[in-house]
Amino acid sequence: MINLMYVVLMAMLALNVSSDVLEGFRLVDEGLNRTKTNSATQNEAIYKQLEEAMRQNPEKTRQWYDKAQQVRKMSDTLYTLAENLKWEIVREADGDDADLENIEGRDNLEAATHVMLAPGIGQGGKLKKAIETYRDGITSMINDEGQKKIIRSNLSTAVPKKAKLMGKNWQEYMFENTPVAAAVTLLTKLQTDVRHAEGEMLHQLVANIDVKDVRVNEIQALVIPTTQVVVRGGKFSAQIIMAAVDTTQRPEIYVGNTLLKSENGRYETICGSTGDFTLKGYLVMKNGNGETIRREFTQPYTVVEPSATVSATMMNMLYAGYQNPISVSVPGVPNNKISLSMSSGTLTHKDGNNYIAVPSKVGEDVTFTVTAQVEGRQQEMGKFAFRVRKLPDPTGYLEYTDAKGNTSRFKGGRISKQAIMAAGGIGAAIDDGLLDISFRVLGFQTRFMDNMGNVVPEVSNSASFTPNQLQRIRSLTRGKLFNISEIRVVGPDGIERTLTSPVEVIIN
Repeated sequence: MINLMYVVLMAMLALNVSSDVLEGFRLVDEGLNRTKTNSATQNEAIYKQLEEAMRQNPEKTRQWYDKAQQVRKMSDTLYTLAENLKWEIVREADGDDADLENIEGRDNLEAATHVMLAPGIGQGGKLKKAIETYRDGITSMINDEGQKKIIRSNLSTAVPKKAKLMGKNWQEYMFENTPVAAAVTLLTKLQTDVRHAEGEMLHQLVANIDVKDVRVNEIQALVIPTTQVVVRGGKFSAQIIMAAVDTTQRPEIYVGNTLLKSENGRYETICGSTGDFTLKGYLVMKNGNGETIRREFTQPYTVVEPSATVSATMMNMLYAGYQNPISVSVPGVPNNKISLSMSSGTLTHKDGNNYIAVPSKVGEDVTFTVTAQVEGRQQEMGKFAFRVRKLPDPTGYLEYTDAKGNTSRFKGGRISKQAIMAAGGIGAAIDDGLLDISFRVLGFQTRFMDNMGNVVPEVSNSASFTPNQLQRIRSLTRGKLFNISEIRVVGPDGIERTLTSPVEVIIN
């Protein structure tokens, strides 16, 4: 009884297919249909190009033309099989007068299952085999490994691990209890993938027979540099060619007004200074009618100083609320073509390659993204993560002027009473030779010893000594000491803290 109730419940859940979901499948199917129609139109245009090339030069074109016809036959066979299966599924749901453009039983869960998986007559296995045969046939003719990978992925019949654990094969995973709307959309996607694979193969065939050379109607001078950015002292190298030039007739190349004496059209010059430069000149050659053709060329390039960036991984750290100086450089790219962004906090461009970064939260890592303008486009050059910490505690000090007129910071030990009185109060700063960050003193406490050996505290609620504190300091004799403790400060990060290390003072 429990098993029967479970079956009934699952059936009810399966029937409860949202109309919004079904409408979504319809919209996706419409989009896929537009895509495959456009692909088919583009492919047909390439077939016509091949036919024209065959008419003009059959000896050169025949082997590629024959392959194109083979691709067309393979593609149309799988495309037609998918189309027929769509009609079978829709007719199973709506009857003999079914309309593929207006499906009434879009939420029918049995039609696709019956057509594709029914024992003895199910078409799912046939479709899977047809996809694999087509995929292997097409990819065996394509040279580009990247395109092969895309086509194999689009036409994959692999079963996800989860479905495999459930004992399902590919056709069961795709079509078992699948609504008609979803099944039709899946088959339309297959047709779209077929037209895409067909188009990729046709483009390769066109390249193989140099159809563009047959249809050339314009000649342009081209400069192909090894790079547009050169480090000072390096070599700028560029290939200068005439597009669609007959290999038996080389053009004359002039850089400026000087004839370039190079058999392969390669121009090289030593770059002795930095800046932006332009290679200019023109090509001269004769066409088939004996007429002289001249084409101008220009090619900008940039020469930069040699540069390198070295950073210590363990020191990738910023302080929250503090104006951390940041510099960025990309070897081979001038500073005015480099941009820096920050994941959280504020980032201000200072000058050149220098920035000020102010992270907002302690413990939240900050990521800097470096982009550079390379060959006229923005390209990401890397991401760099920095830890964010709270500023360390500062050290309290008395600021005074020494005998030579230099301002000094007294942090403990012997000092004259006159220097203490001149200081008038205390300051606090992180002053470790690497950082020099001032903190604002909110208050502090002094501790004196009276004649009975008792500790007498005096509290100031500012950075200055109070009249009582100054009076007690005046009364101290040489060798006597007192300390300054409980120093309360606030730093540029806005965090208030009390320093644990006192300043020990001995009257000199």
